[in-house]
Amino acid sequence: MSVAAAAAPSAAPRTAPSPAPDRYAPAGRPRLRFAPSPTGYLHVGGARTALFNWLYARHFGGDFLLRVEDTDKARSNEASTRAIFEGLEWLGLTWDEPVVYQGANVARHADDGARMLAAGAVYRCFCTAEELDERRAAAHARHETFTYDRRCDRLAPAEIARLVAAGTPYALRFRVPEGTTGWNDLVHGEIAFPNKDIDDFVVLRSDGTPVYNMAVVSDDIAMRITLVMRGDDHISNTPKQILLYHALGAPLPEFAHLPMIHGTDGKKLSKRHGATAVADYQNQGILPTAMLNFLALLGWSPGGDREIMTVPEMVKLFSPDGLLRKAAIFDLQKLEWMNGQHLSLIALDDLLPRVVPALVAAGLATTESLAARPDWFRALIDLLRVRARTVLDIVRQAEPYLRDVIGYDPEAVAKQWKDREGAASLLALTRTKLAGVTEWTTAALEPALRELAESRGLTAGKIFQPLRVALTGLTVSPGIFDVLVMLGRDRSLARIDAALAYLR
Repeated sequence: MSVAAAAAPSAAPRTAPSPAPDRYAPAGRPRLRFAPSPTGYLHVGGARTALFNWLYARHFGGDFLLRVEDTDKARSNEASTRAIFEGLEWLGLTWDEPVVYQGANVARHADDGARMLAAGAVYRCFCTAEELDERRAAAHARHETFTYDRRCDRLAPAEIARLVAAGTPYALRFRVPEGTTGWNDLVHGEIAFPNKDIDDFVVLRSDGTPVYNMAVVSDDIAMRITLVMRGDDHISNTPKQILLYHALGAPLPEFAHLPMIHGTDGKKLSKRHGATAVADYQNQGILPTAMLNFLALLGWSPGGDREIMTVPEMVKLFSPDGLLRKAAIFDLQKLEWMNGQHLSLIALDDLLPRVVPALVAAGLATTESLAARPDWFRALIDLLRVRARTVLDIVRQAEPYLRDVIGYDPEAVAKQWKDREGAASLLALTRTKLAGVTEWTTAALEPALRELAESRGLTAGKIFQPLRVALTGLTVSPGIFDVLVMLGRDRSLARIDAALAYLR
């Protein structure tokens, strides 16, 4: 088997296989693959397919392999290959053997075709593309479905020998036998296709290159794949591939066809629903653990209405029993909510390396300025992540604490400073009260402000809300006492002074 020199990224330690009492436990060591075409980015559907293959391999103690199907030289490119690798690495879906490049295996594909020709499973087809197009058009004019009429299969041996000797180009076309081709799909159960509905299909083009089904089967046999798990748009390819396995004398793998992913409008997920590239969600502040959690639930259920899971939990719980047949719905709001849950769960030391570059990119800080106040910075991020749904939310919330001068959100001004004179009066009283607090802690600040509200016959919120706008420019923030502590005495009093100047 031809493989590229590219090695797998350093993989995290594999989760030990479960005792696996379930009926889906494979008899031997499972080998699964993800086989993207490098013609674009790693999209959501591909990432979900990769994840399910990876989860199955990790759950049952098997191998997860990566094959780049780059036989379409006109559309394949290095940038797309790199984007796929980077997307998988960001998600943590590490592979266990060197990457296989399908284009490096064309010689083997041709050898497999020659073996089938010698065995009589395929035959030479000398029909040109123009001739086939004419017959296809004629069938269309008769409102019929075009099927190949096997005219080249009826050529006399002497005529075939003459054409070959003359150098006439030919493709290799599979001779579909009578009967039915079926399999027990791990997702959909028993599926069968009458062979009469399967046209004699080309396996090698006249230039010797393989068609998709031929290349896939040849590679899967060489890679010893035991389970082919992919989208259910490939169901129609499966009977052809099964016939090729039989013709090549190779054992059949199992098959599992995953449901399509739809948008909230029920239509197939596309760019009109928003971002479909995994890298876009990375750039929008989604955590890889949250993305994996979200993707896992697009076509699989762990049971018990469970939603929030760590990666080790997903590995432990994964089973084909939970794979669903119906189309999955990609709901961006659900993804952002789930990301918020993971922001709260992730260890702070794992979150900070994701937040720092985002703060630097936003121009709010430098790496050096944050490193100069490590304890304060850790406390700030730990405070802000509770109300955030994405890393970018944390960046937006952090702005008042990292800038010397803030702006005021117009909605916040309209809501909390509608009575400018009244708001200024309350802020002035608040400043006086705060200036008299000797210890700048929540324990000292809270009773001081509550005492002020009580003395004025006001609810605490009437004091807190105008103050919140003065300190942060926003109507929503962490608790007001946490904000005061994070800003510190001097900055807090300076912010109130700036707000009074603005109001007056």
